[in-house]
Amino acid sequence: MLIDIPHWRYSEAVSTGVSANRRRPKHRKAQIARAAAEAFSAQGYHAVSMETIAAKVGVSAPALYRHYAGKYDLFRGAVLALSQQLVDCTDLKPGPAWDPEPGPDPAAMLDRLVVALIDATLDNRDSGGLYRWQARYLRAEDQSTLTGQLRLVNRRIQKPLIAIRPSLTSAQRWMLSAGVLSVIGSIVDHRARLRADEIRALLAAAAAAILSAELPQPGDVFPRPVSWRIFAEDAGVYEALLHAAMALFKDRGYTETSMAQIAAAAGIPVSGIYRYFSSKCEILATGLRRATDRVSGQLSPIFGAITDPRQALLLLIDAYVATSFANPELVAVYYTERVNLTPADQMLLHNVQLSTVDSWVRLLTAARPALTPIQARFLVHAAMALVVDLGRMASPDDSAYAQACVRKLMEVTMFGPGADPPAGPVLPRPPKRPRRGSSSPSRVARR
Repeated sequence: MLIDIPHWRYSEAVSTGVSANRRRPKHRKAQIARAAAEAFSAQGYHAVSMETIAAKVGVSAPALYRHYAGKYDLFRGAVLALSQQLVDCTDLKPGPAWDPEPGPDPAAMLDRLVVALIDATLDNRDSGGLYRWQARYLRAEDQSTLTGQLRLVNRRIQKPLIAIRPSLTSAQRWMLSAGVLSVIGSIVDHRARLRADEIRALLAAAAAAILSAELPQPGDVFPRPVSWRIFAEDAGVYEALLHAAMALFKDRGYTETSMAQIAAAAGIPVSGIYRYFSSKCEILATGLRRATDRVSGQLSPIFGAITDPRQALLLLIDAYVATSFANPELVAVYYTERVNLTPADQMLLHNVQLSTVDSWVRLLTAARPALTPIQARFLVHAAMALVVDLGRMASPDDSAYAQACVRKLMEVTMFGPGADPPAGPVLPRPPKRPRRGSSSPSRVARR
């Protein structure tokens, strides 16, 4: 019956052959999944509602339930779909150009794997942060699925690597394969822009440098730069609150942590928190600002004492790695929980981090004049991502070795392969103090 169609729509439908019934787009479920992945990646799991996702797709929230049981089901599907893309793109078969005897060229296989991973990451740059930073909200069985997917991708990278470098230990192979994934995945953590072909070239070169890097031997003894903890639980109530809150934010998540839990962890009544902080958000902002100030504060003494850009970068790498390993919870909280800050605090943190990255970029372009500033920016972000991703793999018992490996991979990422630095960074010498009664040139000039 045509009784439900207004006469002005009926004539249009007849003349154009359009069905009177509104048809759902063919790929509606895929559209919903992509919109959800981008929303969860940008805003975090807890900040996104079904209404948020529905608005991005242009449907009502109830319409989403035709495809997904609820918000968690949508989140789970988005995370595992992204990681499944990495599995699918690395499921490579020998191409027609491969010589079947004695088997595929392992170097060519590695090249193909890297290209496939870069392409998949570029395709999902707006949502790739989802499985990197929000996956902890997965339930145990889904977390196990994600872990299995990522292990499979790592093993596919390691298989040709074993053929090329059979002397690598298992731990070294995992360090290198995870390093490749980290460098490639780093582009989801920033919004610097380059043509896709330039990004591919930069990331492919960085991945090749990592895969060919000569890592330190596990039995060697490494000088370990000392970095103090940013917060300590026994340094007074104020510091204890920050220490407890940052640890809880890392383990439970900001939204799932209550003021009562923070107070209990610090050993004070809940009312005691409000002598120092007006809200949970203020605690988060204070902690993250302290962390970014620590990293930013490392610049001044190095810039003031070292004139060689390469040596300055080596010192910054040492300081950055040591600080990150000494305070692992702050790195995780920065990437996962900053979405819970006020817009003003988010902008402040962003600007401080941008200023720090700018300083590294200036040094890198001075050390490698062939790089443009924007190319250097991609490499700096890639190097910094290594600290986060490989740091999560490190055992406390192997921290010194892990730090040495991360420093090495950061160096080859920024400086390229075959550009090993001297045996150690040149440390600045303090200026000579004139003997009492002697005349310095500046004093003579003022006489």
